[in-house]
Amino acid sequence: MIIYSPPVPALSLPIIDLTDSFSPDIEQRKQVAWEIHKACRDTGFFYVVGHRVPEQLRQDQLAAAKQFFDLPLEDKMAISMKRSLAKRGYDAMQSQRLDTGSPADLKEGFQMGIELPSMHPRVIAGIPNHGPNQWPAGLPDFRRQLNLYQTEVIRLGQHLMRCLALSLHMPETTFDSGTENPMCTVRLLHYPPHPADGGEQNQLGAGAHTDWGAITMLLQDDCGGLELRNSAGEWIRADPVEGAFVVNLGDMVRRWSNDLYQSTMHRVLNNISGRDRYSVASFFNPDHFYRVECLPTCLQAGEIPHYRPVTVGEHIDDMFNRTYG
Repeated sequence: MIIYSPPVPALSLPIIDLTDSFSPDIEQRKQVAWEIHKACRDTGFFYVVGHRVPEQLRQDQLAAAKQFFDLPLEDKMAISMKRSLAKRGYDAMQSQRLDTGSPADLKEGFQMGIELPSMHPRVIAGIPNHGPNQWPAGLPDFRRQLNLYQTEVIRLGQHLMRCLALSLHMPETTFDSGTENPMCTVRLLHYPPHPADGGEQNQLGAGAHTDWGAITMLLQDDCGGLELRNSAGEWIRADPVEGAFVVNLGDMVRRWSNDLYQSTMHRVLNNISGRDRYSVASFFNPDHFYRVECLPTCLQAGEIPHYRPVTVGEHIDDMFNRTYG
């Protein structure tokens, strides 16, 4: 059984150096896992450095996001996500409502997933979120850049899932069977400036929400605007840290850990910068059919799981339908 007493409500996010998590020495890997353990219980959010994703690739990815969103609206709408059974392509401004009951979010997006040809068995079977991506015309290097970036964040996501398993006193290979062929959505996001007070109805760039899946790896520009709610109910900022990804846990990790780890409410405001904000969120999840259920190290004697077992695909599809209607 894992014993840990959380400190007072967090006022900032910890910065975790992953360098030793790549070490052949298991004790060094365990030390990094312990830092991840504390962060997952305190905030569910943390920065990672030493992640081995090249700086130039990350900067090129942000540049590709701006390049895409600068396209004329008709060019973006030509690859609208509504045209894709796999939920890939352009996500128009104010098409998503993450905070139920609030106005639609002031953002637009583009998302890609693992590329599967139209004759792939899972595509033929109509399994949700599986299929070909849609790509904009007139941007010859865009597809190559996004594929290169996705390859890197998949590698990092697989590594972080091993760190997560070790942090829960499970074998590092616990999630390997599900992450060999993972689901990984890379989502480009653009937030235009909005009123300082959010408008009369408190319309935000992204309304308060928790992420749905396993882990999110966020690359953000220097604009800022991400906030998360600590255990005291206070909103704290997750300002950009040079060279770092922001990593946060999704709701599936609460299922695995029986609520030991946090899936933290967060939001995005772009109401003080006076300029456009760009970010890239990579949502990393195990295979569509992977079973999500409470891990044995997360149950105290006599305790029962808080959640019923569910597959990754069932959970993600349900959450997608809730926010898009």
